[in-house]
Amino acid sequence: MNLFVSNLPFRVESNDLAELFSPYGEVQRAHIVKDKETGRSKGFGFVEMADKATGEAAIKGLNGQEYQGRNLVVNEARPREQQSRRPR
Repeated sequence: MNLFVSNLPFRVESNDLAELFSPYGEVQRAHIVKDKETGRSKGFGFVEMADKATGEAAIKGLNGQEYQGRNLVVNEARPREQQSRRPR
């Protein structure tokens, strides 16, 4: 199950995210999204849990919880909607 995690402190790295979610089950992948130009975290990321049950447990356990001074927002990741490109 793929989870979207937002409101992350900017200093959090992918390994920190994996460690945070590991008590809820096997973390297959954790990724912090970073700005391509600056390399700075954008404050959100994705965590792929081994299955739906562990993903739901992580949502229940971490959504709204304080982590390094910020309240996490954790929910199931949704496919990115096709964005129409407008001419500039």
